[in-house]
Amino acid sequence: QVRLVESGGGLVQAGGSLRLSCAASGRTFSSLAMGWFRQAPGKEREFVATISGSGGTTNYAGSVKGRFTISRDNAKNSVYLQMNSLKPEDTAVYFCAADPRSYSGVFSTNYDYWGQGTQVTVSS
Repeated sequence: QVRLVESGGGLVQAGGSLRLSCAASGRTFSSLAMGWFRQAPGKEREFVATISGSGGTTNYAGSVKGRFTISRDNAKNSVYLQMNSLKPEDTAVYFCAADPRSYSGVFSTNYDYWGQGTQVTVSS
């Protein structure tokens, strides 16, 4: 089992920045590929970014590429999502997810473990 706890969400004006954190416990963290997903009201959960266990490989959704950066600190069992140039359409609940098969996929079904989510609201 893997337990994930997100933090760092909040209310920010358009053009601002936020940094989300996700703390993991229960398994060797470096063996897990990690992902961030988001879900806006009335919409399906969508892929945001993923990072390999070593941190050497990352992948982003086109809508956030160049604005968001995923990173991890395996010594702290944590993964981060730095979000810059935020837009109102980035408003959603953001979820951290872990993939024990280290696939780093873009589909929610690739991930076995999920956090409870943290709300990000971007005002115009």
